[in-house]
Parts: sequence; structure tokens; C-alpha cells
Amino acid sequence: MAESFDTVVAGGLVVDGTGREAFAADVGIRDGRIAAVGELGEADADARIDATGSYVSPGFIDVHTHSDLAPLLEDEHLELRLASLRQGVTTEICGNCGFSVFPASAERDEDVLRYLQAVLGPNARCFADLPEYGRAIASGGLVTNVGTLVGHGTLRAGVIGFANRAADRAELEQLRAALAAACESGALGFSSGLIYTPGSYAPVEELVELSKVAAEHGIPYVTHMRDEMDGVDAAIDEALRIGEESGAAVQISHHKVAGKRNWGHTTETLERLERARAEGIDVAIDVYPYTAGSTVLAALMPPWANEGGIAALLERLALPQERDRIRADFERGLPGWQKLVEPDGWGDVVVAGAPRHAELEGRTIADLAAANRVDAVDFVAELLVAEQAQVTVVLHMMAEEDVARVIASPLSMIGSDGIPLPGKQHPRWAGTFARIIGKYVRADKLLTLEEAVHKMTAQSAGRFKLRGKGVVAEGMDADLVVFDLGTVADNATYADPLTPPAGVGHVLVNGEPAIRDNVATGARAGAFVTAT
Repeated sequence: MAESFDTVVAGGLVVDGTGREAFAADVGIRDGRIAAVGELGEADADARIDATGSYVSPGFIDVHTHSDLAPLLEDEHLELRLASLRQGVTTEICGNCGFSVFPASAERDEDVLRYLQAVLGPNARCFADLPEYGRAIASGGLVTNVGTLVGHGTLRAGVIGFANRAADRAELEQLRAALAAACESGALGFSSGLIYTPGSYAPVEELVELSKVAAEHGIPYVTHMRDEMDGVDAAIDEALRIGEESGAAVQISHHKVAGKRNWGHTTETLERLERARAEGIDVAIDVYPYTAGSTVLAALMPPWANEGGIAALLERLALPQERDRIRADFERGLPGWQKLVEPDGWGDVVVAGAPRHAELEGRTIADLAAANRVDAVDFVAELLVAEQAQVTVVLHMMAEEDVARVIASPLSMIGSDGIPLPGKQHPRWAGTFARIIGKYVRADKLLTLEEAVHKMTAQSAGRFKLRGKGVVAEGMDADLVVFDLGTVADNATYADPLTPPAGVGHVLVNGEPAIRDNVATGARAGAFVTAT
């Protein structure tokens, strides 16, 4: 009697995620899992997907997103929610850069909420703990699988607020307890964002103590380092020190060297990281395949301007004397400050999202300031006040040679750093994974297809202990992508950031076709995933 399956993906070349060479095989799916990989031409199946001439791989795992609240977007933003799925992403890891939407503190809910709204948009919400967050996003059905890190910035804001000081002994114990609770509930990692307040106020000793908790629970310390420009070497040393002294694995987020004077320096940073790994520190990195980054506009301000939280920032920006001080700091710099923009560099900063002033999106700060006959600092201050600091920007600041070098590194896996908000956001949310295959595999031949798929699947699943993910093999979750290597390409641009990719024909999430023949089916078969 022939085997019976719910679905058979037939006739494709399987790139199984392990790095082994692609091989011809059918994939049989039953009850949301892969039940067989091999010759299944005689098998019975309720449905068949013809993958002839295409490759079949595990669903891609986006290890670095800010999609925490994307599952709660209204239906009018459905294409924004689907943008990740359309390129083959079946699992997203959010809670990065120190920002997680839990745990909220009853004493500081309003401050924490405003902090999160500046990053995740005006409709951001807080949750008491990880289980409450998981229930909330799963309640309406998930398009993809979603897991989360727990953010140091959110933890610190809830316990200490936005004061520029070290935690005292009692506060450190509160932080440790809150982190332990999140770890025990299934957080996939402990993240920090050390250019953002309040994370930037934490001394290295605090991060070591908290990372010890992460190490005890077997999850990594995932860091947006304190500097990715002139001070990148010292920032790497700090991250490695945290890993060495705590015992936690270290994941360096969106590794880069920014600023023209630093271009080419990835030769040294990658050598340093590879040496540290050889010396026994479990360090790895992730990267997005673009020369522009993106962040919140408030993060470009000097650190003192953000002290006290969003309300305090907005009060300062309304005062002419404080703007003068900010202007002077941009001219001179400050010790320890990663100044992302030089005084003449506002032409490289583009407004990506401004909910109350959508007409500004897609234009540079330099052009907007000139059109309003003010200098850039005054324009930025007025915009932040008018938008309650809820402004995102795109910054053009890296060299393609450095981006390619990091992508090629055996230490790297792929994360979009996508921010799924309305506006003209960075195209990486809709294009990262298609771009890796179309540009860096097919066009540039930087990676083999097998190497690229490994970075986007099994390597990522192993790093974050995603049981059942990342490999096409019997018993694994049936998260699959069927794509045409000859045509796959990212079509998302800075002008049209949600344009779907080409060449990704089918995407299955836990065995359910979510994209069939390039068309979204409406399936919501994703699950909220936790550490195992």
C-alpha cells in the first residue's frame, strides 16, 4: 500500500540546510511535519506542489527583526505583514537591540510605552510577561512562526527608568529576577542596544551579571554594540569580555563598520572575531545585505539629550539653548558617543516613517531643512517634537565591500533588522533573503547556494535552539520554500520598499501553503516558538 501524505512537494532539487550539495527528492508532509524525503512518485497525497526546475529549502529564519507587533497590525497593513513571508521567511526572531514589548512594569508603564512607541510605532503595546505577549500575538493566528528575545533596555526601563547611572545592588537583583523569569518562559536570547537609552547607561559589569543569567538558561547574549563606527574595536572587546566573563554565547547584531573613514575595517574586525572564537569564546554575527542602515531619529541625538526618557527629550528639544548645545556636540563630538551623522552628513539621512507627516517620507533631512530655511538640528528638533519622537530614518553609511565580506564570513547568519511600519521604510524587510540568493549567490557568486541556505536556516536554528527548524529531514517541521534560482530577486527599493520579490513560488509554514504560485493563501499556520 502506497504511503499517504497531506502534501507532496514533488520534482525539486532539495537544498536541505546542512550545507550538503543539493539533491533531487520529493518531500512528503503529514500533520505539519516532514514525513519523508525521497522518491514519492507513487505516494498518495491530498495535494501536490510541482517543484520541477526549482529548489526546495527549509523556510528561512530571520534572526534579527523588529516585528514584535506586526502580528497585531490591522488588515489595512496586511501587505506589510506579508512582506517577510513572500521572500520565504517562515520564522522571525524579534525583541532585538534591547527592545522587547515585555516585561512591563506597573510603576513605569507610561515611560516604557513611550520608549517602545518611538521604535515600534504609535500603536505599540506593552505586556506583563512573555506568556502574555505570546498569547496576544497568537490569538488572531500567525502568518509566520515568531519567537522573541528579552530586551535589556526594556528590563532596565522598568526597574531603573531612564536615569544615567549604574544599577544598585537591589536593582541588579530585580533585573536578574526579571530576566530569569523571561528565560524560564522561553525567551530565545537576551538582547542589548547599547547606543539607545537606557541601555547605553549600563556599565559592562551589569551586562556581565545579566548575561550570566542567560548563560545559566543556555541562551545567547545578542548585542547591538556600543559603537559600530570609530569605536567598533573597543565595542567588540566589550562584547567578547561579556561572553568570556559570563559564559554566555555572544551574537553581534548587524555587524558593520559605518562611516567612510572606517570603510575596509571589516578585515580587522572579522579577524578579531575569528581569533576569539578559536580561543574558545562562542561568538557569531548576523548581517543584512545593504549599505544603508535604519534606526529611530532620536538615537542620532547626543546621549544626554535622551536622558530621562522621551518626555524629557521632547522638553529639551523645545528649548533654543538646548538645541544650541546639541548643535555644538554635532560639531565637536563627545567622548564615547557614536555620532552617526557629521554636521554636513544630513544628506545621507532619509525620513523613513513620520506617521503625522507622511509627506516628508523619502526625503533627506538636508533637503527638508533647506526647504524650510532652517538648519538640520532645528528641523530635526521640530520634527521629533511634532511626531512625539516617533520618527524612523534610513542612513546611508556602509561600503558594499564590507557588507559582502561580512556576508561571506563563516561566522555570519542573516537577519533583516526589518522594521514593519508604514511609510518608506528600509527595503530590507521585504528584500533581504531574496537579495542574498539573487545577488550574492547567482549574480556575484560570493556564496554557493548551499552555503547561503545554511546561513539562513540550519545555522540560525542551531544558534537559537529552534527545535524542528532549519533542515529538510524526516521529523522536522514542514517549513519550506520553493524558489527558482534563475529568477529569484529582491524588487523592494527605498522608493517602493514593499515590492514583492521575484522567483519565490511557494512557501509552506508548518505544512500549510501560505504562498502558492506567488499568491498569499491567507493561511495563518505560524506558531509562537520558545527556547527548548
